[in-house]
Amino acid sequence: MSPAERPAPDLTGEVPAAGRAVPARHDGPDAPGNDAQGHTPRHTPGRAPGGAAGHAPGYAPGHTLPLRVEFVRQLRRRRTMAMFGVLLALPWVLVVAFQFGPAGQGQGNLRLSDLATAGGLNFAAFALSVSASFLLVVAVALFCGDTVASEASWSSLRYLLAAPVPRDRLLRQKLVVALAYSAAAVTVLPLMALLAGTLAFGWNDITVPGTGEVIPAADVLPKFAVVIGYALVSQLVVASVAFLLSVTTDSPLGAVGGAVGLVIVSSILQAVEALGSLREFLPTFWNAAWLDALAPEPDYGGMVKGVAISVTYSAVIIALAFRRFRRRDVVS
Repeated sequence: MSPAERPAPDLTGEVPAAGRAVPARHDGPDAPGNDAQGHTPRHTPGRAPGGAAGHAPGYAPGHTLPLRVEFVRQLRRRRTMAMFGVLLALPWVLVVAFQFGPAGQGQGNLRLSDLATAGGLNFAAFALSVSASFLLVVAVALFCGDTVASEASWSSLRYLLAAPVPRDRLLRQKLVVALAYSAAAVTVLPLMALLAGTLAFGWNDITVPGTGEVIPAADVLPKFAVVIGYALVSQLVVASVAFLLSVTTDSPLGAVGGAVGLVIVSSILQAVEALGSLREFLPTFWNAAWLDALAPEPDYGGMVKGVAISVTYSAVIIALAFRRFRRRDVVS
């Protein structure tokens, strides 16, 4: 075949067989799939053409950073194991202190510490009262204040967002896990104290501080569950403040310390009687209201006010945390 008779190759570089017609090219604006200017649309490599929101094939934002992954990541942290170790060991340390300490009870107006050895329930109530004002505050602030700030300090936060994990989902997953570990911390201490106190001092009826009245243990046990639930809710303000600081700074120590500092300042202002009824709006004012639930005639009025204040404060602060994180320039 002479060069003049050889068919010209098409744009794909293929030479049609002899006698086969060359397909007509569609280069004009009327070509199928072209836009009004005659340009053929191009698809970005790795993107699904015409897919929803231009996501890559197989990418589902709702499947990124599963809760089980975050639970395991936080469980393997040394601070998690150390904190739960302290919470589990504290009741036994208190049992040893009461066993080897000087015996004796106060006369007249009995305090909760005077009745700690009266039975397992009394001991659990005492352990909760001495730990709720500081140790549990530190535990909740640690779990909620370290969750995002530690990622920023390790320079891994931007890689999580580049996975890509949507910002709201990342923050929600971390908040759920942090609150779950905080709830476990607040729950495990009184339950371990109940076990340790029962083994050391027996399963006896509870003795009410102040009056010395005795209430059957079977009647107090459901109330004790309410007490633990209220202790959880009263720590929500600490958790939300620590979480807000965690998305604001890349220093975990600063986030934890800021939340603990808030509790200290609130406790100081609570002692200022000149503030009058304004003290009732402090986040720590109603923290000890759970003692009214263990009375012979329980009064839940203070607990209702405490729940309302804690939930309101925490909802506003967590909303601010999400708003702050959406606008944050994550460079670390």
